[in-house]
Amino acid sequence: MKRRLLASFLVLSTAAALTGCGGSDEPSAPPNQITEGKAPDYYPAEYAQLIEASKAEGGELTIYSNTDQENWAPIFRDFQKKYPWVTKISANNLDSDEVFQRVLSEQATGSSPADILVSNAAQAWAEYNEQGKGRLLEYASPEAAKLPEFATLMPSVYAMSMDPMTIAYNTSLVPEAPTGLASLAALVAKDPKKYQDKITTRDIKGAFGFTVSRAYTEADPNSWTHLQQLLPLARPETSSGTQTEKILAGEYLVGFFISAAPAYPVVKNSGGLFQVTFLDDGTVVLPRGIGIAPKAPHVATAKLFTDFVLSSEGQRAVAEGGLTSYRDDVPKADGLHTYQEVVEKVTEAKVIRVKYDLVPDAAVQEFTNRWNGLLAQ
Repeated sequence: MKRRLLASFLVLSTAAALTGCGGSDEPSAPPNQITEGKAPDYYPAEYAQLIEASKAEGGELTIYSNTDQENWAPIFRDFQKKYPWVTKISANNLDSDEVFQRVLSEQATGSSPADILVSNAAQAWAEYNEQGKGRLLEYASPEAAKLPEFATLMPSVYAMSMDPMTIAYNTSLVPEAPTGLASLAALVAKDPKKYQDKITTRDIKGAFGFTVSRAYTEADPNSWTHLQQLLPLARPETSSGTQTEKILAGEYLVGFFISAAPAYPVVKNSGGLFQVTFLDDGTVVLPRGIGIAPKAPHVATAKLFTDFVLSSEGQRAVAEGGLTSYRDDVPKADGLHTYQEVVEKVTEAKVIRVKYDLVPDAAVQEFTNRWNGLLAQ
């Protein structure tokens, strides 16, 4: 896993409530109240100069991310309400690792249009930031003091969201809802042939899959007992979007460690056919990191955007878009997804928060060999 990022770079030139996952009995979310052109009163006085500098940057912002447009839509809408001179925001939707591969490739040529990097690939973030200096702009957000300690993932990298992993399943094919990995293993044990090649999990060759899978087993080493039952029947995929599509279509019956971010809209639009649940024996929560590129062409606007997504206004928009906000001042409401929702369902003790630490090569290889040794090939 370590070195893979640079190696790749070198080669590269609702019908019902979410099962166990939410409260449709919550009141509908009111419109997000945005204060136009004005920073919160706890920001330093010189922040006004940053706002004026942004006005001179041409109204553009470029984001390299692995985030769906549906997730971005309310964030961009409300950011542009707050700073209406920002009229063009470009955000691609790359693979988790590709965010860093592309910017490394461009930086090698001396020019990159990227202002902001957003990815939830913790291992790739750690490798990107560890392999050399100057790959991120040093920036201390004035919002940091208002956030929980876990929101600062690395120097100059903050959590834009705290997205839980789920079990996702096709309700017409899996009528008995699993509640966790142990529950799923028990369900599969009743009819292994039914589930042969019908279970999906993330490919651990990618930073995302490796990170969430290893985090779960590190938190609960006994989980290998259940994985020994599940992995021989499972097939890996490189994208949560692909997994949700195939579960909905019936190609897979069920998947585990499926990111809630792309899954929530599928639940909403599936007419009850597709459901997700947090794992009652341990729910991995993966931060989505945001950092500013070292030579951001629109650096003032990039700072405004970073501060906005960390603010109460921004976190409210984050939650509306299907990502999971984590500020306590984001109200609970139908359609808004929060970290507090996860805690209420599984308890704080069963939340597994991923840290942005670089895993040594030997540990990567050990985990990879054990996991892939069980996985159906």
